[in-house]
Amino acid sequence: MLGSRISLLLVIALPLQACAVGPNYTPPASASLGVPDAYSTPAPAGTPPDIATWWTNLNDPLLNSIVERARRDNLDIAQAVARLRQARESLVQSRASLLPSVDASAGYSRNFNLKGQSFGNVTNAGIVNQNYSISGDVSYQADIFGGVRRSVEASRGAYEASGFDLASVQTSIASEVARNYVLARAAQASLAIARGSLTIQDDNLEIAGFRVQAGLVSSLDSEQARAQRAQTAAQIPSLEQNFQQAANRLGVLTGQAPGALKAELAAVAPIPAGPSAVPVGVPADIIRQRPDVRSAERNLAAATARIGVAEAQLYPALSIGGSISTNAGLLGSLADVITGRLFANVAQTIFDGGRNRSVVRANKAAADGAFAAYKSTVLTALEDVENALTALDTAKARQREFAIQLDASNNAAILARSQYRAGLTDITTLNTSESSLLSAQNGLAGAKADQAQALVQLYLALGGGWNSAETPQAPPATARQADKTQE
Repeated sequence: MLGSRISLLLVIALPLQACAVGPNYTPPASASLGVPDAYSTPAPAGTPPDIATWWTNLNDPLLNSIVERARRDNLDIAQAVARLRQARESLVQSRASLLPSVDASAGYSRNFNLKGQSFGNVTNAGIVNQNYSISGDVSYQADIFGGVRRSVEASRGAYEASGFDLASVQTSIASEVARNYVLARAAQASLAIARGSLTIQDDNLEIAGFRVQAGLVSSLDSEQARAQRAQTAAQIPSLEQNFQQAANRLGVLTGQAPGALKAELAAVAPIPAGPSAVPVGVPADIIRQRPDVRSAERNLAAATARIGVAEAQLYPALSIGGSISTNAGLLGSLADVITGRLFANVAQTIFDGGRNRSVVRANKAAADGAFAAYKSTVLTALEDVENALTALDTAKARQREFAIQLDASNNAAILARSQYRAGLTDITTLNTSESSLLSAQNGLAGAKADQAQALVQLYLALGGGWNSAETPQAPPATARQADKTQE
């Protein structure tokens, strides 16, 4: 009988939940976000490629291996995964509010005659009486005005935003690995240049010493040659430091000690060179490709839903429930007498000094702020693409000019060495030509590194490094994580 009455109340309450107060969220149109039809910086035409694993385009197997290890073991990614799992549980908790709450309890008691005459029939061992009880309670908060559903909507938006935040961390880690890998290879290239130049300058110093001993020139030549050699040698410790720092950073990015990858990186390899051009599509693609943009959009959706949560507090709240209980002195008699209770309660705030309406206004302001943050994220993403395109074009132009300078400087240095050995020019001309050659070599190596860095920057700006066709989901807790939680 009690169950049928509870069912009747539920049947009456459920149709009342068809509506939900607060605004229904609709994603903003590109025009309202200030997204232009095309980039202002000239960009290659064509369909954007699949850049989910863009680092493979740099054609370096060791880089591919390090990136995959970082994506698996990086501790920043592990923290983002933990935050995503936490957001998923918040969504589970919000959904639970849509369902009734059921509680049950059981009890047992004994009364003893400790002193004096008993006021009852004394049983064995001085026990006066004993009692068994069982009870169950059901309560349900009818979501008439959709406050709970809006709360679930907000939790779902926050969960999805956390998934995109995880993707943002993954893309960032991949780009940081690539950037530091390029820095390590660039340092090795500069070291090779400096050591090669040092070998030539050792020869020049030896020739200058012979000419001084022969009385053909003054000791000024040998001192200038010695100074030139020392200047080049002084660059080597700084370049070695640059390599060590990049290698240490790569170790930490893969979740290991700083020096863990130095042995793998010790073998000299060229600076990675990827494609010379990458189609970037149209600016509106950024809204789909960039995980940080999609996270900002989901945060806007969650903030919009919270307005409905706050508005629902302005309206009456209906609670219904019931309970059944039984108690008896003997365990076998528990089913003899069963009592039940059914209740319904309507509550409405009459006066709160304007608090609830202030909460609504505060949530509307938060939604306005979330929209501004979303628009800012979109515009910043477009700026990142524009800057990366400019950086890539600049690096390629510099590389072309440094190649010309290197060719000319190399020819000049060869002539200067031959003429100095033959006594046809002075040490100043030789040192100048050697300095120009070293500068051109370093400039070309730097331009190659800048081009690789600009390519990494462009892939990151386009949102590469994750599967944009899927919303990241929290992985199930592993046995190890469960053990840690229990501890």
